[in-house]
Amino acid sequence: VQLQASGGGLVQAGGSLRLSCVVDSGRTFSSYALAWFRQGPGKEREFVAANRRYGSNTYYLDSVKDRFTMSRDNAKNMVYLQMNSLKPEDTAVYYCAARPGAPILSAVRSPNSYDYWGQGTLVTVSS
Repeated sequence: VQLQASGGGLVQAGGSLRLSCVVDSGRTFSSYALAWFRQGPGKEREFVAANRRYGSNTYYLDSVKDRFTMSRDNAKNMVYLQMNSLKPEDTAVYYCAARPGAPILSAVRSPNSYDYWGQGTLVTVSS
């Protein structure tokens, strides 16, 4: 399974970006758990958002909950992260991740729960 993320760039604080990730998983895409993580300069990889399967709830990092929206398009094997009201602290390389089947709820925020990763796309938010 291959993932390809895109959509990063430089944006001013308060601006918006939409990240996209194509997941080459074939016709089983709807059963995949999908997630976004990020890694800022000098920081560990951090959970941002996750959806355990198509039609289920989406979970967010508290600091992005009212600003970011994760969505998935099963017809196109795509997952998106709409990011609004961006802040300088959102600056990071953003990664999409996937795994076949839903992780247990307590593990949805752990990067160890995901088997496949995209290459990352850099988001830089200037103040």
